[in-house]
Amino acid sequence: MLVVMWAAAALAGIIHVLFFCMESLWWTKPAVYRRFRSTAEQAQTTKSLALNQGFYNLFLAAGALGGLALIASGRTSLGLTLVTWNCASMLAAAVVLAASSPQMMRGAVIQGLAPLIFLIGVLYLRLS
Repeated sequence: MLVVMWAAAALAGIIHVLFFCMESLWWTKPAVYRRFRSTAEQAQTTKSLALNQGFYNLFLAAGALGGLALIASGRTSLGLTLVTWNCASMLAAAVVLAASSPQMMRGAVIQGLAPLIFLIGVLYLRLS
């Protein structure tokens, strides 16, 4: 169970690093803005908003991956707290995306599935 949890948390972090790249570095590239159901004009107009959102995702990734590094270094309680908080935030953001933009459900699943798997593992271990 632990291996699945750590892998899910690492995947969640990696996915959020990718979101950072898409939103903060590549936002005005056609392949990216089309994934977000946007046009070239909208991408240019929302570039500063996307930059901010991308960094938000990078910070979530850093929290999850940093927490895993703390766990690996023996600081289990602090690391688990950090990973849990960041994965819960990722999942909450995915729920908001799904509720506010049903047409973005695929993105919400990509954003939220790995954190959900990690959090289910935490609950399973706490309750068993």
